[in-house]
Amino acid sequence: MSLHADALATLEAWAAPSPAQDRLRRRYAEHLRAHPDAMTRACFPDHLTAGVLVLHPDRDRVLLNLHRKARRWFAFGGHCEPADRTLAGVALREGTEESGLADLALDPVPAQLDVHPVSFCDRRGTVHHLDVRYVALAPAGADHATSAESLDVRWWPLDDLPELEPEMHQLIGLARERFR
Repeated sequence: MSLHADALATLEAWAAPSPAQDRLRRRYAEHLRAHPDAMTRACFPDHLTAGVLVLHPDRDRVLLNLHRKARRWFAFGGHCEPADRTLAGVALREGTEESGLADLALDPVPAQLDVHPVSFCDRRGTVHHLDVRYVALAPAGADHATSAESLDVRWWPLDDLPELEPEMHQLIGLARERFR
């Protein structure tokens, strides 16, 4: 199965947690049906991306990265690559590459969808990442690292988070629910 086919099957099977999320699910599926290149940067101005929010094994902290270009704190994520075969695989690859953590326990079911404009992603202009977000639990005792894409990577206590978009707070809540 191709990455494109996996993405469409994943989204068609996903039980969205809210009407707003279901509207996004339908938008993503329609985009995939209309664009054979929807999983690549070549699909302009919208393309699918995937990411993962990493929860500490104690479930009291999240690992975030200070994105080098955006200069904001985010979960890990990014673009699909030619070798990727599943959306969950994209999220796991991005999480591993950007956090330095191996053996993340990825929940294979998407947790959240989010559309966000990105002005620094493409020379043609602002693109919209149709992001499929997953959640994962970090392995106990593992050390994280900072990748070239980040200025910093650190654990944040859930009661002392940096400034985040409202959708990130929702994603953190979903992660905590999934890994109770």
